[in-house]
Amino acid sequence: MSKQRLGEMMQTIEQAPPQPPPPQTQSQQLTVQNSAGSLSFNSNMSKEDEEMSRSALSTFRAKEEEIERKKLEVREKVQAQLGRVEEETKRLATIREELEGLSDPMRKEVSLVRKKIDTVNKELKPLGQSCQKKEKEYREALEAFNDKNREKVQLITKLMELVGESEKMRMKKLEELSKNIDSMQ
Repeated sequence: MSKQRLGEMMQTIEQAPPQPPPPQTQSQQLTVQNSAGSLSFNSNMSKEDEEMSRSALSTFRAKEEEIERKKLEVREKVQAQLGRVEEETKRLATIREELEGLSDPMRKEVSLVRKKIDTVNKELKPLGQSCQKKEKEYREALEAFNDKNREKVQLITKLMELVGESEKMRMKKLEELSKNIDSMQ
């Protein structure tokens, strides 16, 4: 495998997707946009809901840290392989210079060096595939997290609409009852 190809693989590893923004506080998460403007409200979520949110967030963070850790491990392995490849390249350059000064008796040694190059190439291929797999897993986990976050916001919006409608209906009923009591007097 060429030095240029190895450099490209390293660039691919280093160009990981951007990290998600830091988690928002409860009051930031519960700001709802509607067509009339922006509504802000404080959450009176139960401790179970808060605990579930924290648990989901901590699970996501743990998975994200695990992916990042594995990514670093793979990057270190690739770096180690690159170091070996550079050493092998230097050795090959030395051998090539010696070969140019000699004739046929060196064919055996050239063959050995070529076999070593093939071995290194075979070792690099699975590492590159592993890097791609880890990056794909990271993107999928991030997408799933974002989907759940959007679903949560939609559910909170629906809850607030239902609570608002319920309050309006109760106030209307109370006013009717009050009018009925006033008319009795």
